[in-house]
Amino acid sequence: MASKHTQRLDRAAESVSSIKDPLARLAAARAAREQFEKLEIDLVRSLRKEGTTWRTIGEVYGLTKQGAQQRFRSADS
Repeated sequence: MASKHTQRLDRAAESVSSIKDPLARLAAARAAREQFEKLEIDLVRSLRKEGTTWRTIGEVYGLTKQGAQQRFRSADS
């Protein structure tokens, strides 16, 4: 069973998909991706402040500690 959050993300994707104009749909998809990237960085920053290790964060992405540090280097600023 999908979580409430997954269902919300699915509805957001459906909303973008329902845009008729292909260029407008692409622009909406890009804007959504940028928002999710910001959210992702904010979440990593919050986890780091709470003491979550880079190793643990990396495991979520299938990355090493170093890979996670490189991917989210802006979260440490």
